[in-house]
Amino acid sequence: MSWLGDDDELDDFAEFDEDSIRTRPNPKANRPRTKRRPAHEDAVIGRVLGVDRGRYSVLIDENGPDERTATATRARELRRMPIVTGDRARVVGDTSGADGTLSRIVGIADRTSVLRRSADDTDQVERVVVANADQMLVVVAAADPEPRPRLVDRYLVAALDAGIRPLLVVTKADLADPAPFLTHFEGLDLRVFTSARGRMPVGEIGAALEGHSTVFVGHSGVGKSTLVNALVPDAHRATGHVNEVTGRGRHTSSSTVSLRYRGQQGSGWVIDTPGVRSFGLGHVDPANILAAYTELAEIAEDCPRGCTHLPDASDCALNEEAAAGRLSPTGLSRLESLQRLLQTFAG
Repeated sequence: MSWLGDDDELDDFAEFDEDSIRTRPNPKANRPRTKRRPAHEDAVIGRVLGVDRGRYSVLIDENGPDERTATATRARELRRMPIVTGDRARVVGDTSGADGTLSRIVGIADRTSVLRRSADDTDQVERVVVANADQMLVVVAAADPEPRPRLVDRYLVAALDAGIRPLLVVTKADLADPAPFLTHFEGLDLRVFTSARGRMPVGEIGAALEGHSTVFVGHSGVGKSTLVNALVPDAHRATGHVNEVTGRGRHTSSSTVSLRYRGQQGSGWVIDTPGVRSFGLGHVDPANILAAYTELAEIAEDCPRGCTHLPDASDCALNEEAAAGRLSPTGLSRLESLQRLLQTFAG
């Protein structure tokens, strides 16, 4: 007999043998979880128009004979992915758009552009504002509230970083001459519209929206919602006023939403966003700002690695060209514009 005892005693340990462990029965008789996800080959593609309390409005069969708006939730596997206005979503389930129906977003198509902002310049956590826009319309008032060139600069930096073409609308031009403010943006390839009470250039602005997806941004109280309502009469965006004591506008647009603009020559998309008083740039790559100035970017190829291209940067090819008088007046103006935006990003 071994030290473990006789065979009968060994049999007493048999129930602890790993080969004879009994598995717990599955009371629900359902299949075990797997990391394999369904292919969703029946998914349809839709444009995300907006989100309200976890429910997404998705336009199905855009411009097709069966165009409709469905309500959808996000699939569990997308819980960590931001789904924003402008996204092209893969949708399954009941996409009829009938009352009481609910579909599910199971995927997001590759984005052509992403407009981001951060809480402040030190915050590396990006917040996606809108996807797939190709234009940004910055709305600023000539007065009431006073224009903030630095905030507009931040919008422009964010647009250039995203590869989005910027446009500028100056409202309330009847209250103050916008010319002094606009000198701040000389040298930048920026189309400017001016608007005043009774003289809103709806047709001119609208023509610039046709064939584009344009995100509207601006400080609270500058008249952005009024402009949106003029361009899209059935938008019914709430409008507010400026506080006489603080000079601040009241937030009237509480969510980002896509609205279809129908013009004389074609249609486009107006993406209205809530008014903000700050726009963090912690996520921006300065190289994207320089890339928007094609002719200056070519000169900057001779700059040393890590060059900031700011006016006090040593050995900067841009500054050397300017000092040597080899830049045209337009080139000098463009360089000043570039350096101002880079300084805005640098803080």
